[in-house]
Amino acid sequence: MDRIKKIFQKIAKTKHIQVCIAILIGIVICGVCFGGIKNKKSDNTTEIVTEDCSTAEEYATFLENKLCNVLSKVSGAGQVNVVITLESGFSFDYATNTETKTTTSGDNETTITTETVILVSNQPVISKQNYPTIKGVVVVADGANDINVKLNIISAIETILQVDRQNITILA
Repeated sequence: MDRIKKIFQKIAKTKHIQVCIAILIGIVICGVCFGGIKNKKSDNTTEIVTEDCSTAEEYATFLENKLCNVLSKVSGAGQVNVVITLESGFSFDYATNTETKTTTSGDNETTITTETVILVSNQPVISKQNYPTIKGVVVVADGANDINVKLNIISAIETILQVDRQNITILA
């Protein structure tokens, strides 16, 4: 016990102890906030987050897994497998700079418009990332023989993926 008291007395004699403690607390807070600690969402969420998908194949696989997870929870669906086909891959809209020049020569007026892609460090600046369009969805579910289960699965897919009913096939 005396040892602990001596340590606290030594700390108390240190000049600017409040500043040192404040800096230490700040470092701990920054470490917690910016240290890469991620809160995982529970499996019952239907929010689609696609930050880690860099290719169309990864995106399709991500959606298939997410959809399998949700559809397997539909009452009576049983085991579920999903295949998603895409029309194309990711596409991008790039930031551009538009410049218009008008020249007059006698009675003629000529307007020239040039549009150039804005580059930063020799890389185009992306103004918008367009996700691949879903072409079709095939679901194989053990309980799909029941019409109510089938309709619930179709309704869930339409809601989650915003896909038209005619592009969804449900098999048992």
